[in-house]
Amino acid sequence: MSNNNIKRKCRALMEEFILDNTQLLEINRRFLNELNRGLCKKTHDQADVKCFVTYVQDLPTGEEIGRYMALDLGGTNFRVLLVTLKAHHEADIESKTYAISQEIMTGPGVDLFDHIAECLAVFMKEQDLIDEHLHLGFTFSFPCKQVGLTKGYLIRWTKGFNCPGVENEDVVQLLREAIKRRGDINISVVAILNDTTGTLMSCAHRNKNCHIGTIIGTGCNACYLERVENVELFDSPPGKPYVIVNAEMGAFGESGALDFVRTEYDRIIDRNSMNPGKQIYEKMISGMYMGEIVRLVLLKAIEQKILLPKGGKQIKNLAKPESFETRFVSEIEADNEGEYTNCKKILTDFGFSKPTNEDCAEVRYICECVSQRAAHLVACSQATMINKIDEGHTTVGVDGTVYRLHPRFNEYMEEKMKELVNPNIGFNLMLSEDGSGRGAALVAATVTD
Repeated sequence: MSNNNIKRKCRALMEEFILDNTQLLEINRRFLNELNRGLCKKTHDQADVKCFVTYVQDLPTGEEIGRYMALDLGGTNFRVLLVTLKAHHEADIESKTYAISQEIMTGPGVDLFDHIAECLAVFMKEQDLIDEHLHLGFTFSFPCKQVGLTKGYLIRWTKGFNCPGVENEDVVQLLREAIKRRGDINISVVAILNDTTGTLMSCAHRNKNCHIGTIIGTGCNACYLERVENVELFDSPPGKPYVIVNAEMGAFGESGALDFVRTEYDRIIDRNSMNPGKQIYEKMISGMYMGEIVRLVLLKAIEQKILLPKGGKQIKNLAKPESFETRFVSEIEADNEGEYTNCKKILTDFGFSKPTNEDCAEVRYICECVSQRAAHLVACSQATMINKIDEGHTTVGVDGTVYRLHPRFNEYMEEKMKELVNPNIGFNLMLSEDGSGRGAALVAATVTD
């Protein structure tokens, strides 16, 4: 097959991943409708985008002072932090990352929280804090319904977790009980939040215009500052006009709103997942699934003889589910234009013998289409929130491995947002420097000061 023919067929294969602005504006409209349904008492239970109240109403001023603990749980690793706030928008942070084994991720919930409490104790001993009483902000980055600053019920596990005995339970109470069982550390859990709220708070500590916090990593989600009169499920104390709302936007599409842009690959991934029919938007975007989408497309391209030789060891390797990691997508797109060093190494490691520049160019194009679609879908939700907030300028705090590590995700996302945000509104994207852990400490500070 000639190079031009290969290119033409590959372009045809990827055509459904390229969303035009008519489609994206329709997604905007549907996403706004879901936001409003989530905020409304009458439709909240049926809404895909739940818009859970976080009970966080005070943004940091940058002048907070004191030492606070933070626990950041949202994936296969979690972080414990000691945050020393020093006023003048400054903070010193000591942190350590701890692993969660597959056995603990799917074992009894009590084992998970005992493991977390043990790591908290190890950290405090290492930091010589064992005799101190410290307040802790708990970042819990799973769909969670809060009924107060220190009470949050897990709706459902995501990101590969499936611990029995936690869903529909108050995770703050489970953590407190695990700490109490140890009896050797003095920690008060004073706030629960998710990583989006932590990201918003962390960025707002340095930029007062930050009103949205977004995570694009293993999963995807966002929170934003909403006027309390629009949040029917929240009775705000007098004098506090805003509250941060956790959109839980990864569930967008569960009622079919995204069916008109979903591909056969999206449906395969959903069907084979631990939670079929759930987190539809997230499965089209996040780091847990992006590499798998590329893998499925590559298999089809090889099957149709569009690129790379078919058969043998390489197909067997590529046929293994989740074998094409999302980091490969980032590495392939990080290659200099016309050079395919990373791509050739990745394909060679899969067993493909001497991949050509032409093959690598098409593999890179496939990666670009998948990651660009993800960024454009994120741009839809962010533009919708910015337009809803309707301030003169809004800063979006962003964190997550996909956003941090993909060489062009920010570019793809920002370019499309410029086309979707109302022209009279300014915006910028701000990388969260310290993740959501710093934000958890800041919530603890604003709650206890």
